[in-house]
Amino acid sequence: MPELDRRIPEGVPQYVIDHAPLIHLSKKEIYRPASIAATLLRTRPQIHFVDIEPRDVPRDAPLTLHNLDQLNTIGGKGGENIYLTSHEDLETNPTWLNGCEIDKDGGTGDEKTGVVIVVDKGEGCVDAFYFYFWAFCWGGVVLERQLGDHVGDWEHNLIRFVNGEPKYVWYSQHAHGQAYTFFAVEKDASGKRASLAPPLVYCANGSHALYPTPGRHESTNPNLTIPIRFLLVDETSAGPIYDPLLTSYFYTFTPGTSEFSPYLFSTSCSSMSTTLNTTFGSAPIPIGFLYYRGRWGDQEYPKDDPRQKTLPSIKKYANGPTGPLDKQLNRMDIWPRNEIYISSLRHSLERTWVLDKWLGPVNCLWSQVKPRGVLVSGEDAQDGEHRREDVERDISRGFRYPRP
Repeated sequence: MPELDRRIPEGVPQYVIDHAPLIHLSKKEIYRPASIAATLLRTRPQIHFVDIEPRDVPRDAPLTLHNLDQLNTIGGKGGENIYLTSHEDLETNPTWLNGCEIDKDGGTGDEKTGVVIVVDKGEGCVDAFYFYFWAFCWGGVVLERQLGDHVGDWEHNLIRFVNGEPKYVWYSQHAHGQAYTFFAVEKDASGKRASLAPPLVYCANGSHALYPTPGRHESTNPNLTIPIRFLLVDETSAGPIYDPLLTSYFYTFTPGTSEFSPYLFSTSCSSMSTTLNTTFGSAPIPIGFLYYRGRWGDQEYPKDDPRQKTLPSIKKYANGPTGPLDKQLNRMDIWPRNEIYISSLRHSLERTWVLDKWLGPVNCLWSQVKPRGVLVSGEDAQDGEHRREDVERDISRGFRYPRP
């Protein structure tokens, strides 16, 4: 697979590559993965809807992925009150929001639309975060009103490896998500990842929430997944394949220091091998954007803005998202904690639940804020490694590692 080899730097663990997800975009998708760098050309930083003047930026303009973190020094809140705001009115549907065309290999040419971050937790535990970026999130329709739109969209999968073996998978969905055993989820059998079977991920139309199956998914309350369709429903389908390995930057993250380091490409010169901090031997690898603490999109429009429409607690235009640094890269559990983090709720699930319908008997970890239950039917695991008591023990500990 020479194309893939050319785009991945040295040092990335082979298991992180072999098990990297493949993403089914929706067949209806208009807003495709987008260039992270190009977004900076289409936006300008604002605080409370007022442009930050170039003279207030500490270093040279224009802003790039290399120096975006300098915005953290402006505004008195460490960058958290800064919004990368579209130059164009969103009501005019600017074409740049549509993102990049997906090529026949599942890539986006030379445009970088993703970030892979490897976090070594010690004692054989490694978390691999696969981040995907979109220029726009289409929130959906609730009671005949378009709600929840915003510029910029970061979603991610996390695969937790123990001694090089994939154990659990996290799917981000809106303000939270779901966790599953790696064995439970659907795998790709096309051979795109050599002889291995990476997980298939289904990306919701417009909202880009990530799910392990195609179909319709209730998402009104991001902390509660129920089989009943209520107000806000995500739709996924087996559309074009997007391969983030072809379009990503690769980094490590050190939990103790909260520092990022890029994986480096190497090139041979005569008999001596030289390691360069370059991408494809030419462009420097950016790192400053990973430290940026502001928002990757417009600030939520005020109520009196004619573009803003609301329902109780939901608005048409919401705040842009924060970046990878804000996604709890040093999380102990497989899922991130949020403001209503609660104790594990334990109960059994019916065999007719969605993964059983699509995948057959599986070990399914159905997660809200903590996993709500475990479905163990048929063989506990493909290799017999996971017994019911092992899975339940892991739930009670939140898949924590290193183990207490």
